[in-house]
Amino acid sequence: MYKLIDTHAHLDELQDLDLTLEGARKAGVVAIVAVGSNRQSNIETLRISQQYRHSVYPALGLHPWELGNLEPIQIDDNLRFIEQNINSAVAVGEIGLDYDKRVLRVASKELQQEVLGRLLNIAREYAKPAIIHSRYAWKDALSLVQEVGIEKAVFHWFTGFSSVLRDIIDGGYFVSATPAAEYHEEHRRAVKEAPLQKLLLETDCPVTYGREARYESRPTDVLRGLKAVSHLKGVDEATVAEQTTRNAIEFFAFDIVS
Repeated sequence: MYKLIDTHAHLDELQDLDLTLEGARKAGVVAIVAVGSNRQSNIETLRISQQYRHSVYPALGLHPWELGNLEPIQIDDNLRFIEQNINSAVAVGEIGLDYDKRVLRVASKELQQEVLGRLLNIAREYAKPAIIHSRYAWKDALSLVQEVGIEKAVFHWFTGFSSVLRDIIDGGYFVSATPAAEYHEEHRRAVKEAPLQKLLLETDCPVTYGREARYESRPTDVLRGLKAVSHLKGVDEATVAEQTTRNAIEFFAFDIVS
């Protein structure tokens, strides 16, 4: 059985958390990074990480999808909460940019970039990695990460252009592979092109995957991502598991993984 790490999961959105985490443990998932998306999500993520010490590690963030629901004072409150609790977190995330037209209708590019810049400054000040959402905004997200001077960043579920991917890798940053690597062509290309030494595994659970057969993901589905990466790269699963787990331990500076 491989030792795997799910580096991006929305555990606060799961109803069956005890059973889910027990199933993950039995499947070889030795650690999960639970990401926050707003103040309430961050509070719950911290609570879950306290309950499941040394298996769940919290990241605190403010997702760009949330910005359309918040007044400026509420955005300030979200960022203040993240900074006040940053020492309990292994990363700042999920944060980023989303240029999907549905998001831009409620949160302009300018607002998203301003908030991301402030969040990245928190990550830099406290030497925390950043977990970046970058849908249709791959180049702008990378530019902001570089401008702020972030040393560690992972561009999660990357589906962007090969040119931006090369710049991400050249900058020393990571991308992550999801179970969508089984079928999503842009994601498959990115996973295939990224060096294994710069790749993490994640589920983004409970997101729904699949084309013909749809399923709501859980941390155990990191195994599906593992198999997809192995197939795309022509590398055996054991090698992929060992390298991606080592990558995650070093990236997040985990204290204990057992």
